[in-house]
Amino acid sequence: MKKIFIQYNSPVVLTFAGISLFVLLLGRWTDHASTMAVFSVYRSSFADPLAYIRIFGHILGHADFEHFFNNFLILLLIGPMLEEKHGSKNILLLIGFTALITGLVQIIFFTTVLLGASGIVFMFMILAGFANLQRGRIPLTLILVVVIFLGREFISGVTIEDSVSRVTHIVGGICGAAFGLIINKDALFPKKEE
Repeated sequence: MKKIFIQYNSPVVLTFAGISLFVLLLGRWTDHASTMAVFSVYRSSFADPLAYIRIFGHILGHADFEHFFNNFLILLLIGPMLEEKHGSKNILLLIGFTALITGLVQIIFFTTVLLGASGIVFMFMILAGFANLQRGRIPLTLILVVVIFLGREFISGVTIEDSVSRVTHIVGGICGAAFGLIINKDALFPKKEE
């Protein structure tokens, strides 16, 4: 009988989830002091060395278990497929770039605190829409994903007042669309054969 092993099949996504869970538990243990100091992004002096860490670290912080589970349920469903398709190194770069952009948007345009992986979730959702791309054809599913998810965030941002950062969702989605276009430029825009 063959032995069955549990495979660490998506190292970037699984490590991201594990570190985020540790950060959440640490935040609960420190009465959220660690979360505010390192794992949230907000406008502060760039003389503070932690300001640079927070620009990236905010994606690891979560307010509570519900916030964490809502983000990582989606990341654990979509992330392994994307990591297998694009490679661990590329997914890590995409996560880092999206964290940087959402962190900078937050500190430049807002005075509130931002934490959580929802920008990464929206980047993954839009990037996943490019998965079935064929040469010279744009999948209808990609168009629907963009319209439904980003459209809902635009509408909710105007009509609903809550603590959800719709701008982060939109920026994450834009990052996913940009990455999808860059990664798939040859399939989307085939060169004319001579």
